Amino acid sequence: MRNRQAPRRGNRSAFGAKKQSSGFRRNGRVQSFNKKGPKKAYIDPKRFVKKAKPLQQTTYVSDNSYENLKVHQGLKNNLLQNGIKKPTKIQDQAIPHAMSGKDLVGLANTGTGKTMAFLIPTINKLLTNRAKKAIVIAPTRELAQQIQEEARRISKGLGIYDALLIGGVNIKPQLRDLSRNHHLVIGTPGRIMDHLERGSLQLHDSDIAVLDEVDRMLDMGFVNDIRSILSSTPDDRQSLFFSATMQPQIESLIGQFSSDPIKIQATTGNTSDNVEQDVQYYGHKDEKIDLLHDLLIGEGVGKTLIFCDTKRFSDRLSRDLRERGFKSDAIHGDKSQNQRKRALDKLKKDEISILVATDVAARGIDVDGITHVINYDTPGSYEDYTHRIGRTGRSNTTGFAITFVEK
Repeated sequence: MRNRQAPRRGNRSAFGAKKQSSGFRRNGRVQSFNKKGPKKAYIDPKRFVKKAKPLQQTTYVSDNSYENLKVHQGLKNNLLQNGIKKPTKIQDQAIPHAMSGKDLVGLANTGTGKTMAFLIPTINKLLTNRAKKAIVIAPTRELAQQIQEEARRISKGLGIYDALLIGGVNIKPQLRDLSRNHHLVIGTPGRIMDHLERGSLQLHDSDIAVLDEVDRMLDMGFVNDIRSILSSTPDDRQSLFFSATMQPQIESLIGQFSSDPIKIQATTGNTSDNVEQDVQYYGHKDEKIDLLHDLLIGEGVGKTLIFCDTKRFSDRLSRDLRERGFKSDAIHGDKSQNQRKRALDKLKKDEISILVATDVAARGIDVDGITHVINYDTPGSYEDYTHRIGRTGRSNTTGFAITFVEK
C-alpha cells in the first residue's frame, strides 16, 4: 500500500510496528476525539494474545463429486461450470439427508461451505417440484445478499425467482418481487416480519425453511421474530438449521420447530485457531493513528478490517487514512444498504484494501483474502471479539488480529 509520508523510526512493537509518539494530525494540528460508545465488559488483554494453531488436516477429501450427484441436470451443469466439483465436509454430510426431506441440524464454522450445503438441496427441490417454495433466514443484510448471489449463481437460467427482504433499502422493489411468482425468499428477521405484518408476504406454502447462523441471530435478539416467522410456515415443512455452536436456546428452538432432525457435526475447531493474535499498546490516544499507519505498511498486510466503536469515528478514521495515502472506506449502520454493498464490493474487487467498520460488519462479512483484523477500539465483549477476528483466518489460512490496548 502506498503512503504519503514515510513512518518515523522507533521501537518495534506488535507484528513489526514501530511505536510513535506523534499525534493524530489534520492540517498540522493534533486532533483528539471524545467518543461515546456502548458500555464495555472488561477483557483481560492477555486474552487478545494467542498463537495461531492451524489444524493439521487442511483439506477434506470427499469420495463423492457433484458430477455424480443425483440432482436436476441444469443445477448440476451450473455447479460444474462454476468450478464446484467436490463437496466440502458439511456439504458431503448434509446434502444427502436434506435431499431426502429430513429435518437437519448442521454444526459448521463460517467459511466451510455451509451455504451450498443448504442451497443445493433447496434449489433442487424447487426445480423438481415447481409448487414448492422456500425461505432462508440470515442474521445480517450482507449475509442475506451473499446467499442470494450464490443462489442465483447456481440456478442461473433455470427459472428460479427470488425475493431479497432486507432493511436499509427501498421496500417498493421488495413488494414488486413478492407480488410476482417467486420461489425463494431470502431475508433478515426484522424485514421479513415487516412484510408479514403488512400482509405482503405469505408463508403458508413455504415447504422449506432454512435458518443460517442461528447462534448469531439469537445473539442479536431475533428469537421472538424467528418463532413468529416459523409459526407462519406449514407444520409439515422441512427445517434446516445451521449454526457454529449449539446453545440451550438453540436446542429449544430446534425442538419446537423440527421433527427428529438429523444432527451433523462438521466443525473443525474454532475459527480463531487459525488467527495469530496480539496486542498493540499505546500511551495516549493521539499516538494511535501513527501506530496504525505503521501496522498497515507492514510486510504481508493485505485486505484489512479495522473496527471502531462509533459510526462517526469510523468515517473520520477512514477519511484520515485516505489522506495518508491508503485506499479506505467505511461501513456502519447509518450507511444505506447500497453504500454498504458498494464498500464491500470495492474490498472484494481490490479497489480498496482497508474497510473501517463498527460491529455491524463483524456479523456477515465474507470476503476472501482478509489478512488482518485490527481492533482500533477494544470490543464490547469477548464474544464480539471472536466475531470480529473470525473475518480472517478463513478456509484454513492463517490470519492476524491486533488489538489496541491503552497502557
